[in-house]
Amino acid sequence: MTSSGSGLGESDLAEVLAAVRAFVRERVVPAEAEIEQTDAIPAELRAEAARMGLFGFAIPAEYGGLGLSMSEEVRLVAELGYTTPSFRSMFGTNNGIAGHVLLEGATEEQKQTYLPKIASGEWTASFALTEEGAGSDPAGLATTAVRKDDGWVINGSKRYITNAPSADVLMVFARTDPAATGGDGISVFMVERATPGVSVAPKDVKMGQAGSLTADVHFDDVRVGSETLVGGEAGEGRGYRTAMRCLAHGRIHIAALCVGMAQRLVDESVAYAASRSQGGQVIGAYQLIQGLLADSATDLYAARALVTQTAAAFDDGSDTRIGPSCAKYFASEAVGRIADRAVQIHGGAGYMRGVPVERFYRDARLFRIYEGTSQIQQLVIARQLLRDAAAPGAAGVRGAS
Repeated sequence: MTSSGSGLGESDLAEVLAAVRAFVRERVVPAEAEIEQTDAIPAELRAEAARMGLFGFAIPAEYGGLGLSMSEEVRLVAELGYTTPSFRSMFGTNNGIAGHVLLEGATEEQKQTYLPKIASGEWTASFALTEEGAGSDPAGLATTAVRKDDGWVINGSKRYITNAPSADVLMVFARTDPAATGGDGISVFMVERATPGVSVAPKDVKMGQAGSLTADVHFDDVRVGSETLVGGEAGEGRGYRTAMRCLAHGRIHIAALCVGMAQRLVDESVAYAASRSQGGQVIGAYQLIQGLLADSATDLYAARALVTQTAAAFDDGSDTRIGPSCAKYFASEAVGRIADRAVQIHGGAGYMRGVPVERFYRDARLFRIYEGTSQIQQLVIARQLLRDAAAPGAAGVRGAS
C-alpha cells in the first residue's frame, strides 16, 4: 500500500485546517443554496480551492501535493464535510480513487508526468470503473482494450462516473485478457478526455449532491498509446488489484466526509432545538427531543473515533482492509441515522426545500452506495475475519485488545 505522504507536522497541519475551516464556513456554506439551484460549484470557489492546494492534499509533496498522511487527511476531510458534499467531490477524485490509481500502480515516469497536473487542479481526474453490468462485482466488466500496432484500442461504456462532465483525464478500467474472469485480466489506462472517440453523455439528474456531476462515458474505438497503460507493461492485468487498493484509501476518506456532515447535522439539530418554541418552551426542553440529540451525538462521537483509529492503522500498515470497510460502513450508516433524526427534530420545517437538513438528508443517502455499498463492506469485513481466523496462530479480531 502506497502511503499518500509522510505528513505536514502538527503546527503546519493546524494552519491548513484553520484556513480550510474558515473558507468552508465563510465562503462555501453561504453558497450552498446557489449550488443546489444551479447544480454547479461557482468558478471562484473552484479557483480558490486550487490555490489552497485542495486538489492535491493527499498527493505526496514530490509530485506537487501537500502529502498528508491518512491521519491528517481525515481531519481535513471532516472539515470539508461540514458543507455540501459536492464541494469536496470537485477535487475528491484527484486526491482519492483517481489520483491513487497513479500512486498505487503507475511507473515513476508516469507519476512525474501526470500527478503534478492533478495535484495543482490543472487537470480534473475521473475514476472510470463502474458499468451497467459491473459495479461491486468486476465479473461483468465489458469494456475492452485490444492491442493495436504500438498501442491499444478501447471500446465500451462506463456509468455514474463522478466529474466526467468536467474531467480532463479518466482512469479507464478495461479487460485486456478476454479469457480471464472476475478481476483478472483487467488493466487501467490514463485516457485524456480530448482523445478522439471519447464522449460524455448529459449529466445525470440525481436525488441529491447537486453540484457533484456524474455521467455515462462512452469509448468508441479510442486509440491510446502504450504509455497510457498504468504501470507500463508490468501493469497489464493488474488494474483491478490497483482499484481495490485505491478503494481502501477512498473508504476511509468517505468515512471522514460522513463525520463532517454528521457534525453539521448535529449542530443544525441543536441550534433548532434550542430556538424553536412549542407549548411555551423550546423543544429542546422535551425529553424525547433530547433523546434524539443524544443518539445523534453518540453516533457522531463513535464515527469520529472509529475513523481516527482506522486512519492511524492505515498509516502504520497494520490494517488496510477490515478497518477501512468498518469505518465506511459505520460512518455512512450513522450519518444517515443522524440526518433522519435531524429532519424529525425540525418537524415539518425539515421536510421543506431550502432547509439545510432536508438537503443533507438527500445528500447523505449516497454515502451508503458509492466506494462500495454497505452490503459489500459487510462481505469484505466478514470474509477477511474468516480468512484471519483460518490463518495459523490466529489471535482474534485485529484492533481488539
